[in-house]
Amino acid sequence: MSDGAEDARLRAVVELAQAMAAARSARETWRAAARGARRALGGSFAALSAWERGPGRLRVLVNEGERAPGEEEFPEDETYPVHRFPEITEFLHERWARGGAPHAWAETAEGPAGGEAGYCHQRVAALRRRGRGACVVAPLVLDGRAWGELYVARPVGAPVFGPADAGLATVLAAVVAAGLAQLHRLEEARRLAFTDPLTGLANRRLVDQRLDEALERHREEGLVLSLVVCDLNGLKHVNDTQGHAVGDHLLERFGCVLSRGAARLGTGTLAARLGGDEFCLLAVGPEADEVVAVAEEICTAAYALDAGEGVACGVASTGDPIGPLASARRLFRLADAAQYEAKGLAARRPVVAGRDDPVIRLADAVRADSATTRDLPDDVAPPTERRRIRGRRRRGTPGGPPARE
Repeated sequence: MSDGAEDARLRAVVELAQAMAAARSARETWRAAARGARRALGGSFAALSAWERGPGRLRVLVNEGERAPGEEEFPEDETYPVHRFPEITEFLHERWARGGAPHAWAETAEGPAGGEAGYCHQRVAALRRRGRGACVVAPLVLDGRAWGELYVARPVGAPVFGPADAGLATVLAAVVAAGLAQLHRLEEARRLAFTDPLTGLANRRLVDQRLDEALERHREEGLVLSLVVCDLNGLKHVNDTQGHAVGDHLLERFGCVLSRGAARLGTGTLAARLGGDEFCLLAVGPEADEVVAVAEEICTAAYALDAGEGVACGVASTGDPIGPLASARRLFRLADAAQYEAKGLAARRPVVAGRDDPVIRLADAVRADSATTRDLPDDVAPPTERRRIRGRRRRGTPGGPPARE
């Protein structure tokens, strides 16, 4: 290979690594990997696929370049049973057993190249079916395990891939694998930053972020925005009498109850643990009556748990007459006040803002009951706001019965 060709290939490797590093999402990362490999190898088409061990299939993440009819750039469900491609599950391990890392190999529409007969018939058939003349397949290895593959093809009539191309594809696959590993680390860090470690639900940070986004959708698209706030009754008593392990199990079980409720309301719903014994559901789209019905089911399921004393549940929805919603903060105050009312009444059903006037008066009075609060913008929550709600008298009681912990 000439010095000029070697320099060009080195530049291609560097450009692929830089493109993956600059990507800002998983899809951008996949596209950068496929596009960089296609250009480096002079291909017309490239694909990146992942091996899903559970269902035993190769899932195509991205198709890049000149796509055949029926191929989508980011397919929703393009998968292939791995038993049709034993080189991913069997052949790679045979090569590892002989020492060294797996290497890329080339194939043509005329039949296997490089002596890999017995492992290529599915790919040869796919080349012919899609009007391609040759391909090179590079295994992707992450953390010492086969993760998937990088696939680059050329059209019929173009030069087939040779040993030098397979060698370059092996290097490119290593660069892609490093980029994917970094993506996975970042995704895991993001997941942990927005996830409650005990229940696996979203945490308060993600709720605040999604609530602001949901309010924008409500304003722009007119979608109903609803918030359900739940306080798990009796957690302190469980912790004190049965131990924190039992208390944690109660939190986990109620988290499952809440997660099922979110599933009932659809993909626009987020289940979260706000902290301690407080949880919430954030729903965008479902009508208020649907949200209230699910909240009632959550209450029923919570009282059926073998520990704790049920749940106090408050609902606030733009589908009810709650007045103007200047900020997401007000929706939170309304749901919190409704939950506080439910706790004070020992209600076994949710209390709903807009269907219970004292709730709105309580939430709005808290906002206006001090000069400090009045001086803050409505989208900034004073640190004592929720404590003020809890410090006010409950309806129908002289001083309010003590809340159950």
